Amino acid sequence: MEMILSIFDLIPAWIAALAGLVTAASAIAALTPTPKDDLIIGKLYRVLDMLALNIGHAKDQPEDQGQ
Repeated sequence: MEMILSIFDLIPAWIAALAGLVTAASAIAALTPTPKDDLIIGKLYRVLDMLALNIGHAKDQPEDQGQ
């Protein structure tokens, strides 16, 4: 029983860490231009977008697309 209570005591810390990760990933994604050519950076950018919860219209559009 004590182990279960200690796990529940850690939940706020995990939520705060997850919120911090999403916030940091969102900031980095917003400040980083969308890579087009570099395959490795492109894959990392997609992972960063997923961590930042950038989906749908929240994603950065490449600069060469018309508005």
